[in-house]
Formats: sequence, structure tokens, C-alpha cells
Amino acid sequence: MKPRREGDEEEEELWANSPKKDSLLRLIKIVTGVVVFMAGTVLGLSWGVRFHRHISQTDIFFPTELYTKDCGKVNLKLKNFIEPCHLMHGMTDKELFWRASLVSKIKEHPFNRVPKVAFMFMTEGPLPFFPLWDKFFKGHQGLFTVYVHTYPGYTLKVPETSFFYDRQIPSEKTKWGSISLVDARKRLLANALLDLSNERFVLLSESCIPVFNFPTVYNYLIDSAYSFVQSYDENPIQGQGYYDSHMAPEINHSQWRKGTPWFEVQRSLAVNIVADNKYYSIFRKYCKTTCHSDDSYIPTYLNMLDGILNANRTVIWADWSMRGSHPATYGHEDITEGIIQSIRNNGTICRYNSKPSSVCFLFAMKFSPDALEPLLNLTSTVMKF
Repeated sequence: MKPRREGDEEEEELWANSPKKDSLLRLIKIVTGVVVFMAGTVLGLSWGVRFHRHISQTDIFFPTELYTKDCGKVNLKLKNFIEPCHLMHGMTDKELFWRASLVSKIKEHPFNRVPKVAFMFMTEGPLPFFPLWDKFFKGHQGLFTVYVHTYPGYTLKVPETSFFYDRQIPSEKTKWGSISLVDARKRLLANALLDLSNERFVLLSESCIPVFNFPTVYNYLIDSAYSFVQSYDENPIQGQGYYDSHMAPEINHSQWRKGTPWFEVQRSLAVNIVADNKYYSIFRKYCKTTCHSDDSYIPTYLNMLDGILNANRTVIWADWSMRGSHPATYGHEDITEGIIQSIRNNGTICRYNSKPSSVCFLFAMKFSPDALEPLLNLTSTVMKF
């Protein structure tokens, strides 16, 4: 090794203590910091793009705007799943039925669940008896919900103080006697099932009225172990004109049933009806013209699969004494205290929770709009609401 000279050592000492070295070191530190910062920024942007892509894909299935609009700033709160904050949504029927048929396997609820009755109204347009129903509902908030299926584009004209205000669901056109009426009923059930506190579901028309007060109706339905769907064996001769043999073997003629389309069901049956596609598809394909699927689908389906949970009768009274295709209509001149009492006590003996009962009908149809005023005059004295 070549020996170092004394001059070299002096030069190194001068370099170690020189300002030029200090400046160079500071420059190196600055350049290194800038490089590290830029690398971190690029990496962060890269992950941000990936995360954004993930959110965008998620938004296809759970659109943020759909679930957060008018629902507050905090998303995914349990309350939004327990009770939807508004009824209008952008789901198709297929998406709605899937969502509504989800059932928890945990029986205990993580919230204070007070069972409610869902009152589901089907109408082409106005609801002439909404003032009567408003009096019926008044004072019992938290024990009921209201749902209205109208023709698409129709806006129900009621005051903001009414229990019917803003209670229309997304609807589609219907035609009497067709499968479209089954679709509407399933649509009402599905929208009502989204409220996890709804336990009983009653389908009513615009011409229906209550004949008892709310506590009587509520306790009668909530305490019942059975649903109330009329399902009877059609006269074999007449039945041949309704039943299509192509429905076999899934639906045999002996399983065919018919009944009034106005019904009341408990939650478990409502879920099954909404979830069914097998038998619904058969009805859609073969039940046409004289078949009237709106009178036959639910009675036949329940008879085949859930008959043990059905009382096999309706709780909605109608006067069929005229023996026509529609029940008799009651107008202004027909409304007396006696008519309400005769509906309540019409001599029918039915079974309620497997025991004989004289209280068989909670609602009545068919009433014309001009019957509203005399009916309102009877609420406090006869119907007690």
C-alpha cells in the first residue's frame, strides 16, 4: 500500500469541515425526501383508484343514493332496515321480491319489535273512504302501516295529515281477471314485508270499510294462529272451465281452489307467497281467459303448501245475495245503524283459533263513495272510533 502523505491528510481534514460538504449533504437529504414523497403519492393514488373501482362495483348492487336519500347522513343504520323511511324505490319486481323474502335465522330481534298490521289498499284511482279510515287509525300510531297500489302515474290526493299521505308504492298496470292482479298483490306484500315489524297483512279495496274499532281488529288479527284466505273446492263441472290440464302434474285438478281475492295473511305465509316462482310461473303460462288467476292462485298455492296455517275463510264481508259476478253495492240511502250491526251479527258461526265464534268479519265491501257521510256519522255511536 502506498503511504499517505502529510498533505493528503490535511486536505481531507479541510474537506470534512468545509461548507461545501454541508451543502451537498443537505441537497442529498432534500432530493431523497422529494423522491420518497413522490413515491408515496403515486402509491396512494394507485390504491385510491382501486378502492374507487371497488366502491363503484358495490354501488351497482347497493346504490348509495337509493338508500341514503332523505334517510340522514349516516348509512347502514339498523333503523333503515327495520322500517324504510320512504316507500318509493327503484327496484324491479324481481329485485323487490328477492329482498322481501329474506328471512333471518335468528328468532330474537335486536330491537324492540311491536307487531304491526299492514293495511294494503288496491285501487285504480281515489280512495273515497280515506277520511273514515283516518278516524279508524287515529291514536294507534306504531301499530299499523298503510300501503296503496294505484294505476301508474296516479297521485293520491289526500292532505298531509292523512295516514295515506305519501304511502303509494311503485306500481304497474293491472287488468281484471289477469295475472297482473296477482303481480300487484305480491308487490303490495313485498313492499310491506320490507318493514320488519309488520306481522299481519290485510288486502282491501277502495270500497272497503271497517265495521269494528281499531283495538278490536288489531287484537283479532295479531292473536290469531291462522291466516284468513278463502279457499274452496270449485264445483267440478264449473271447475273444468277454469282449470287447465297442462298445469299437471305440478298442480292437479284435485288441488285446484278458488276464493275471494281479498285476504289476510300472517308474515310467514306472506314471505312464501312473494318467494314463490314455481307455481306462479305455471299460472302465468296456463291460467288465462276464464281462469281468473287473481281468484285462484293464492287459494290454490296455500291449499297445496300451507293449508294447515289457513282458517279457510275471509274476514271481509260482502253481500252475494244477488248471485251476480260482483257483490251488491251499498250507497247513501242504505247506511243505517242496523246495516253495520247486521254485518257484525249476521248469524254466521265461524272458528277462531279452533273455537266457535260469532265474530267472523272485521271489514265489509262494497260501498259507493256517497256512503261516506252517513258512515262518518256512525263512527262514534256504532263503530266506536
